[in-house]
Amino acid sequence: MRIWRTRSARAVTGDRLVGWLLGPAPRSWWAVALVVLLTVSVSTSLRENWGSDNAFVVKAADALLQGVSPYEDKRFLYLPSAVLMAVPEALLPTPVLRWLLPAGISGLVGLGWWASLRLFAVPLRSRFAVGGLGLLGLAYKPYLNLVLIGNWTAISAAALPVALLLAHRRSWAPAGLVLGVAIACKPMLVPAGLLFVLARRWRGLAVAAAVPVGLSLAGALLMPSPSLFFTRTLPFLFQGQDGYALPWDASPVAVLPRLGVPQPVAVAVAAAGAVAGLWAAWRRWRRPDPPGEGDALRLAETACMVMLAVFLVSRPSFDHYLLVVLPLLLASGVREGSLPRSGWFWAALLPQAAGIPWPSEFAHKRRAFRDCLTLCVLAGLLGRRVLRSGRVILEPVTTAGSPPRTEPECAATPAEPASRTAF
Repeated sequence: MRIWRTRSARAVTGDRLVGWLLGPAPRSWWAVALVVLLTVSVSTSLRENWGSDNAFVVKAADALLQGVSPYEDKRFLYLPSAVLMAVPEALLPTPVLRWLLPAGISGLVGLGWWASLRLFAVPLRSRFAVGGLGLLGLAYKPYLNLVLIGNWTAISAAALPVALLLAHRRSWAPAGLVLGVAIACKPMLVPAGLLFVLARRWRGLAVAAAVPVGLSLAGALLMPSPSLFFTRTLPFLFQGQDGYALPWDASPVAVLPRLGVPQPVAVAVAAAGAVAGLWAAWRRWRRPDPPGEGDALRLAETACMVMLAVFLVSRPSFDHYLLVVLPLLLASGVREGSLPRSGWFWAALLPQAAGIPWPSEFAHKRRAFRDCLTLCVLAGLLGRRVLRSGRVILEPVTTAGSPPRTEPECAATPAEPASRTAF
């Protein structure tokens, strides 16, 4: 006989490709990936303008060691806890830091990729794992920018997948600890605390909040004039900084006015998108994954939707912010119906591909137009993905030793009263 099972109405045609990618990577793939990552790190160390963003944090730690308030510099925008985290860097000689920083940034991104793979049970020796990291270093421009400037976004790019991996293993308190340490370094992952609220994991949420609060209080006690954080730094940050950051700010709040849209309209559009994204994240959390698949995809898509929604309204929102969610989204491609199995996902990433000779209107200080396009399209695609209905179709499955049927069992001719069909 035939029994009838269900499958997605949008049949995935890339199953063979995914199966091939999950096979063991040959040694040549390992060699190429290693050469790519080493080339990025070494070439960055040899450049004159390396570590420009990291320099602000190191300067703040130097100020603390010299008895000066780090918030005298208006461009130091992190919590007082970040000053403590940066003290080891401030004690290192510049030549040593020149070589350690690019390698450390690459290592953090690699850690985020590893945790994303483990979340979806992808073999670490597979073509998918090895080639994905090498391709990220070779073709994704924001990764190259992140290594060059040494921004602490790399910590968030590692922490979010690690926290989700721990949450997937029902270790919510350690997940909160990882999230709290990342927030203490840079408060980018504060919105990810919403995941703990949705899951009602109050202990993990308390840990995530206690770590940055405790370290920030300790840092404030060690520095002079900590009140400058509230009177000078926060107002400067809430205003979206100044013209220094504006050319690179990919938030719609900053980009739309540069295209002639009135500022109030731009704020309203971005806020509406953020609210819609948070609603989509809530809807995604309420819909569990199919039986037997665990909750990895639900965790990843909910967290990524929250972060993308916040990036739409945060000021500033730079290109490398997407590295916080991109490893998770890429790793989810092994699941049927996931976002990376759509061609639109790859089209959205095309504006940030390295090596494309874009016209001058979209290069250098106008690159934010392309970055904003990628951010908005990815947020829209993921929102559509998590909100779409789960249409199914019937597919026949023939069991051994049973006569063929052409209709589902419920539509078949009833059996005689004295007999029963065995399943």
